[in-house]
Amino acid sequence: MEKKDTLLSIGQFAALHGINKKTLMWYDETGLFRPAAIHPENGYRYYSYHQSSILETILLLRELGVSIGEIQSFMQNRSAASLERLLHEKIDELDRTLAHLRSVRKTLANHRQNMLTLLHMDLAEIRLVEKEERRLVTVDINQDTPFEKQVEMITAETKKYQLRRLHDASYGTMIAVEKLHGGNFTAYSKLFIEIPFPIKEAGLHVQPGGSYLRAFYQGPWDDQPQRYQEILGFAQKQGWKLAGYAYETILNEPVIDRMEDAIIQIEIPAEPS
Repeated sequence: MEKKDTLLSIGQFAALHGINKKTLMWYDETGLFRPAAIHPENGYRYYSYHQSSILETILLLRELGVSIGEIQSFMQNRSAASLERLLHEKIDELDRTLAHLRSVRKTLANHRQNMLTLLHMDLAEIRLVEKEERRLVTVDINQDTPFEKQVEMITAETKKYQLRRLHDASYGTMIAVEKLHGGNFTAYSKLFIEIPFPIKEAGLHVQPGGSYLRAFYQGPWDDQPQRYQEILGFAQKQGWKLAGYAYETILNEPVIDRMEDAIIQIEIPAEPS
């Protein structure tokens, strides 16, 4: 308790709180936080220990991005209610920021995984992989939907879910396996978007977890049906039954200038027949 009556120089008080003494000078000049005493002859500022809790509150609010004006308003009307209200607003802002950063991290991890796949892939390989369940936003399309329209539809959906830009989400196309078995290899019925944060809405498409046949294709658009025929033949030979949808994703879109150079990853749910 004796220390409360001890006055510290501006340098000592700044060092105690891990800040620059110019910060304390600025706070004094703006009227936000004044020293406990000023030497009448030399004008030196002095602070007391009991001011520490007030300064730490100001430093906390500044770290949360609260403006000087907002803090001044709070300091003039300090109360439990006003501090609770201010902290509640800043916690909400932090939660939104953290949610966005988690989304960005997931998107970056997906892109990085795609790049690793590109570096180690065998375009001719067809193999079995395990995937976790995903919930996807889908948009209905048909064979007559122009590519330009598809881009517009995808962009609209990303805005609907408050994503900042198109590449904040993973997206691709879907074609029903029954269409593939019927020899209709271009009957795309949906665009899909994987939103990089949990959403709870009715009507989302559930991409099941489990075993998938994964293959890749690069080449002229007209030759892609041949790749699907190879996948169907491989599945039959290996005793795998394909069901649901084939999910197509372009892996190298960020690093190509022409769609002709696209490497398409094809994944189809598979189970022993």
